[in-house]
Amino acid sequence: MRGLTMIGYGVALLAGFVLGQRLDGRPELAAPVVEAASASPAVEEAPIPDELSDDERRTIEIFRGASQSVVNIDSLARRRDFFSLDVFEVPRGSGSGFIWDERGHVVTNFHVIEGGTRFVVTLADQGPDEPEWEAQVVGVAPDKDLAVLRIEAPAERLRSLPLGSSRDIVVGQRVLAIGNPFGLDQTLTTGVVSALGRELTSPSGRTIRDVIQTDAAINPGNSGGPLLDSSGRLLGVNSQIYSPSGGSAGIGFAVPVDTVRRLVPQLIEHGRPIQPGIGIQALADHQARRLGIEGVIVRSVAPGTPADRAGLVGIRPTRSGRYVLGDVILAVDGESVPTLDDMAAAFEDTGVDVTVTLTVEREGRRREIQVRLVDLE
Repeated sequence: MRGLTMIGYGVALLAGFVLGQRLDGRPELAAPVVEAASASPAVEEAPIPDELSDDERRTIEIFRGASQSVVNIDSLARRRDFFSLDVFEVPRGSGSGFIWDERGHVVTNFHVIEGGTRFVVTLADQGPDEPEWEAQVVGVAPDKDLAVLRIEAPAERLRSLPLGSSRDIVVGQRVLAIGNPFGLDQTLTTGVVSALGRELTSPSGRTIRDVIQTDAAINPGNSGGPLLDSSGRLLGVNSQIYSPSGGSAGIGFAVPVDTVRRLVPQLIEHGRPIQPGIGIQALADHQARRLGIEGVIVRSVAPGTPADRAGLVGIRPTRSGRYVLGDVILAVDGESVPTLDDMAAAFEDTGVDVTVTLTVEREGRRREIQVRLVDLE
């Protein structure tokens, strides 16, 4: 079946459990060579053969170091028996994630944990007799398909990934995707960045912009894992795949690291993304299109907000009982915003406590106004 698949959201029968697909990621290493992490207590890593090429040896070193940051996330949901009314837990899905810091924060996709009521995390070095770590949800950003969990694991067990930069990514550069499908141990696939600036639809229906496209094969169950560059730095969080066959081979997409770098601290501190805005309610895009307007139609303005202080007005009734349009926002800092999503993205890129210039039209007259963005809680 064709289409975009959120890896980690489907279900598969494995070892008697129904598990969702997932991807898993790991800490990034400093260029040019990454120090290999210590092996799992149960498995001793084999020496790297001398006859391998320098490129192969480097890939192995990066994988061995970065995979120590990969975790497996299982989501469970409570159900009530129809006849006895007893409450029990069933597997809701499974996915991957990676350690963010030594305080136990774990980054994954929102769709990996969506619908779950309890979550357990398995570390890369988890012993066979060691219990999994119970995880608490710290914050979620459905609009960007990101979530942060936290486990109470010792700091010495937690290794984070170095962060790359979305601005430095170029088409053709080599990338590595690390995952932990179904908890069967880490997997590695390699490829290149095949395109930049793609757009995806998030679980909430919002558009995720500047998405990274890669031809690195994405294995089932690898959602939430990291996409790394050839030095082991985090470039993105693997999220979806377009597969003509419905399998793991196809075009993969990752949420860019700059988005992750901006949102994760907000989720840790506030439990939600900081949403910059000006205090308006807008008419839906399809209603604006029916009126032939390319822009954001202000439906109403909340009193005391920056929009109110700037003199913006919404749709208002006339004495005859008809309604007339107020202001239409056409651009933010000179960049056109034909849809509400475009305006929200422009505000997000700017951030709170920053003044922006809005190009506004009312009754055929255009003007520019200065408005300060605030956190719309």
